[in-house]
Amino acid sequence: MSRVIAYVRVSTDKQDLENQRHEIERYCSARGLAIEEWDEDIASGTLQLKDRKVGALIDRLRAGDTLIVSEISRISRSVRTLLNVLEDCIDRGIVVVSVKQDVTFAKGLSSKIMMIGLGLAAEVEREMISARTREALARKKAEGVRLGRPPGSHRAENRKLHGKSDEILGYMRKRVPRTAIARLLEVNISTLRRYIRDEDLDTQLLIERFRKTDV
Repeated sequence: MSRVIAYVRVSTDKQDLENQRHEIERYCSARGLAIEEWDEDIASGTLQLKDRKVGALIDRLRAGDTLIVSEISRISRSVRTLLNVLEDCIDRGIVVVSVKQDVTFAKGLSSKIMMIGLGLAAEVEREMISARTREALARKKAEGVRLGRPPGSHRAENRKLHGKSDEILGYMRKRVPRTAIARLLEVNISTLRRYIRDEDLDTQLLIERFRKTDV
């Protein structure tokens, strides 16, 4: 049986969750939705999902469930993390609703377009981070700070999934669930997610889809 689950989050215990609860309750009341469960969290949105209650919540959602938040940043303030969560939920048949933006992420073209927008934002964010990193490294080098890891530790061939980007992208294009991809490649899911993040495969895939849609 499908469930409607609401998630609310604040960064510190000095903030109030009631405004988020009120927005969600008003939204659900107007649409005749009954909230079966409330999950509350006091944690920074920059923390990894596994370090917050929302990570466990997403893992136990089932096909047909609806996850409602007051705004999408309640799930995470990282665009890349949001893309991963939304794609995972859509692949698993879970609906994600953001009340403030009045956006529903589910199977369909509109959700794909919205995710493309998020993907392009992620690419801009990545370029800005890269630029700041280059500037910081140049400054440290000018100050005489020795940069880099110990010899050999940075080699790409030491990574379990080195050279697997095309294969992983192939599975992602076919919308194979990430848990299944991890099993096929004989790695744990955290290793796969980290590789996808480090290689920015989500952004590559979304840009591909954007170009196809644009054509």
